[in-house]
Amino acid sequence: MKRIAFVFIFIVLSAISVSNTANAQCAMCSVNAEQGTKNGNTQGKGLNTGILYLLAIPYVLITGVGVLWYMKYRKKATQSVSHL
Repeated sequence: MKRIAFVFIFIVLSAISVSNTANAQCAMCSVNAEQGTKNGNTQGKGLNTGILYLLAIPYVLITGVGVLWYMKYRKKATQSVSHL
């Protein structure tokens, strides 16, 4: 178990120490964000809002499925207890 932890720590430290900087935005998004802040436009706000919107949707869907699954499991468990 200690060996696995050592290997994991070694891999993480190696990945951190060798990483290069990356420009993760596409050219259009980068130019749009830069020009919006220079000219006082609110396009950067819209871009950030869109990113947060796209980030939130999967979490909302997973939470909804989890709640439905829990309610169905709970209903099934109470029915089996009441029949005994």
